[in-house]
Amino acid sequence: MVRIGVKKVAPEEARADLLALGLYADEQPPEGLTATAEPALSSGDFTGKPGQTALLYGGDALPSPRLLLVGLGGRSSFTPEKLRRTAATVSRRARALKARSVAFSLPTLEDADVATTARAAAEGAALGLYRFGRYKTGENNDDGGPEDFDLLVSGSGDEEAASRGAGIGEKVAGGTALARDLANEPSNTATPEYLAERAGEIGARYGMTVGVLDRAGIEEEGLTGLATVARSASNEPRFIVLEHRKGGGERPVVLVGKAVTFDSGGISIKPTTGMEDMKFDMGGGAAVLGAMEAVGALDLPLDVVAIVPATENLPGGDAFKPGDVLTMHGGKTVEILTTDAEGRLLLADALSYARRYEPAAVVDCATLTGACVVALGGHASGLMGNDEDLIAEVRTAGEATGERAWPLPLFDEYTEQIKGDTADLKNSGGRGGGALTAGAFLKEFADFPWAHLDIAGTAYGKKGNAYTTKGATGTPARLLVEFLIGRSG
Repeated sequence: MVRIGVKKVAPEEARADLLALGLYADEQPPEGLTATAEPALSSGDFTGKPGQTALLYGGDALPSPRLLLVGLGGRSSFTPEKLRRTAATVSRRARALKARSVAFSLPTLEDADVATTARAAAEGAALGLYRFGRYKTGENNDDGGPEDFDLLVSGSGDEEAASRGAGIGEKVAGGTALARDLANEPSNTATPEYLAERAGEIGARYGMTVGVLDRAGIEEEGLTGLATVARSASNEPRFIVLEHRKGGGERPVVLVGKAVTFDSGGISIKPTTGMEDMKFDMGGGAAVLGAMEAVGALDLPLDVVAIVPATENLPGGDAFKPGDVLTMHGGKTVEILTTDAEGRLLLADALSYARRYEPAAVVDCATLTGACVVALGGHASGLMGNDEDLIAEVRTAGEATGERAWPLPLFDEYTEQIKGDTADLKNSGGRGGGALTAGAFLKEFADFPWAHLDIAGTAYGKKGNAYTTKGATGTPARLLVEFLIGRSG
């Protein structure tokens, strides 16, 4: 990834292939850049509207040959999320210009300190350059993107704080890029075994404890949901546990991520159209592993456990069937109405397994229901849980990172919808309130502070903002890291 740095220098004195300056609407550039920027400003071609850009050439007037003006909009409405998108716009424009070095004058935000500002800029700059092109033959590995992206600060004491914030942003972006890579991989590469290997690499890199159960171990542990969904898959399932123990033995925070590496729907097979996107059904597991990469890089002083149940869901002679009844980990029985509601079976096992840690809090994330996409589109994840304080924490982390999560109710009536006829529960409550009945199902396995993120609409998409591309977004890796940073403070 691009190197993010911080320099204490006035923008008109910075030397880089591309100098970028964010301008608020109706505000003027620094005096040293006025002459270079004047043609775009006086002509009205550039007014500072959000996302607006103007490329100018300074000649001998500046050490940097090119000046990119980027509109920030109104000062009072500019946020860290808008700064992420601005920095991504700059880094993408630098790549298009084949600029190898960028100097970006760090804007000041009314409600954010310089460390928060630098972190947002670093995240945006790094993620804006993300590409997944490893399977395109003949593509040059050097994509022409900048090697160095320096944030320019000028205030007294700003350099140290900005460096600290930029370092956090760079590491969080690295974890998010890993999450995107894992989810973007085709399912014939990103098998459950492949995810376990990547988890092992994270553990080795940062001194985490790694435990992986294979099919025999999963069955011996009584993880019936995972074992049953995996029954007809030729690529064997894995139950992956990563432990980051830097909190002094406190009750850990547990992250759970669903990883169905390909979801055909099983016997209840999905329509052909769009089925290729079902390689993304492991987006929750990918985000949790990406978050653990960032946790390790940041060396957070916190005890964190990550659990990733991984399998394929395929039809076959040994596949589970509608009407089957499962005795789950922990003893509850579940009647199968549809084999395409398999993710909640994996999560139920993982939540039940998490009890052994006596967790302070558990947050799970999963591409769980199309119903959540209908409710919230691709603009927010659904957020449910059994602890209002925890829900508020997760929502705050989402707002801070631009990975918004919107609270949805878990009324008792939704639990009634998933009461079983021949078992304790059924794995589908029908079409009405589908995201909520899925949450109600999971709630039955969570007897600790718990929050659930349905990321079906946010984990991947056809197009994104300036720092997301077609395919995997890495959501909610940054949200999870922000939540954990808040817990470690």
